[in-house]
Amino acid sequence: MRKLIASALWALALALTACRSGGGSSPALSSGSDTSAPGGSSLSPSTATLSLVAQVGRQLFFDKTLSGSGKMSCATCHDPGYAYGPPNSLAVQLGGPDLQSPGTRAVPSLRYKETTPAYSDSAVNPDGVSLPSPGGGFMWDGRADTLAVQAAVPLLNPVEMDNASPAAVVAAVQAGPTAAPFRQAFGANVFNDTTTAFNDIGQALQAYQIEEPSFHPYSSKYDLYAQNKIGGTLTAAEMRGAIVFSNAHSGNCAACHYPGAGFNGSSALFTDFMFEAIGVPRNPEIAANADSTYFDMGLCGPERTDHMPRSPGAPDVYCGLFKTPTLRNVATRQAFFHNGVMHSLLQVVHFYNTRDTNPEIWYPTVGGRPLATPSPNFLTYGLVTTQYTGGTVQKFNDLPSAYRGNIDTQVPLDGRPAGSTPPMTEQQVRDLVCFLGTLTDGYQLSASRPTSGPCVN
Repeated sequence: MRKLIASALWALALALTACRSGGGSSPALSSGSDTSAPGGSSLSPSTATLSLVAQVGRQLFFDKTLSGSGKMSCATCHDPGYAYGPPNSLAVQLGGPDLQSPGTRAVPSLRYKETTPAYSDSAVNPDGVSLPSPGGGFMWDGRADTLAVQAAVPLLNPVEMDNASPAAVVAAVQAGPTAAPFRQAFGANVFNDTTTAFNDIGQALQAYQIEEPSFHPYSSKYDLYAQNKIGGTLTAAEMRGAIVFSNAHSGNCAACHYPGAGFNGSSALFTDFMFEAIGVPRNPEIAANADSTYFDMGLCGPERTDHMPRSPGAPDVYCGLFKTPTLRNVATRQAFFHNGVMHSLLQVVHFYNTRDTNPEIWYPTVGGRPLATPSPNFLTYGLVTTQYTGGTVQKFNDLPSAYRGNIDTQVPLDGRPAGSTPPMTEQQVRDLVCFLGTLTDGYQLSASRPTSGPCVN
């Protein structure tokens, strides 16, 4: 288990943020922008500066003909109006031949991915303290080493864009409106070799995500504050939340959502690119979970196959580990964790705070008797809203018992006894949510500072 990061890291993070390569932040659109793009999504109007390859990638990103159904593009699940994440609150998105086939994992945002390193079993943690451990890569299990490789996964997934083969994707591009610029970018004979053409599709999508400023705008309130820009002032509540974020004895978010300089000169990405097992509750909304023998265990399968246990229940340090996502734009999300089991940021922070002290509100109870009227002190913000007397709480119900030793034990998920005091007070929980809201891109300065509201005083 990794060591705790000192509280002084926060001050270091603020200093490092100003050193981000590329200078000042680029403008980004809020989710209310009316700038239109193919497919009806909003998009930053900066594409005129893109290279030819990236312009091709832009067209491909919004091209629904690249799906077997002809109804889904990359932007369907990665909507630029929602920080390149899903535009809805579904735990998993629907795709396939009729757009009715459910996936098995929540769709992450594509923002701030350009400096993600390739996966390694012994990645160097950017905190400079923790021992090398699994880190890097794309997808929840890190199985794609580049954005170009990652793009191929949904194109060929039968419950996503549902193409039967790389050849089918190439044929769709060759027959579509992007064929001419694709030849111009990659050569007149590019379609003669299916493998090369398919790889070039991935390269074009990668170039678009790297070059298009709206994928990494750094235009949040936090950015103004960290770079000492005019108007970059946090409220009292947001400042308190920042302290909770880095405090190793309360929120301790910085231990995994590292706010300092990271790989390749990147800064303030609020992720260490590493992998953790935190025992997220099983999500009954996911169709695959109807099979009681099915478990999504991240690095050790089922999607990733190189770290699978030698036999069922055999020791495996990779089981249950999922990649730590960036917290930038986390307040815009409507589904959280790899399985989308929670749907509000406040609920997520409450989970971190009370997973161990009040497991009965997060995991199902078996063998107990439901109470018609809960006691006054029963917490109602969890996934389980019925209070039981007796019975057994099925804690960590989405990870086989053989692998529960892999679950991280850092504050606030430190295994403290049920019924004990949570590490954060309710005020600290709400202050932390206020601070996380400052990480939302597209922040607009107002003529006057607010004087009231939950995130002011």
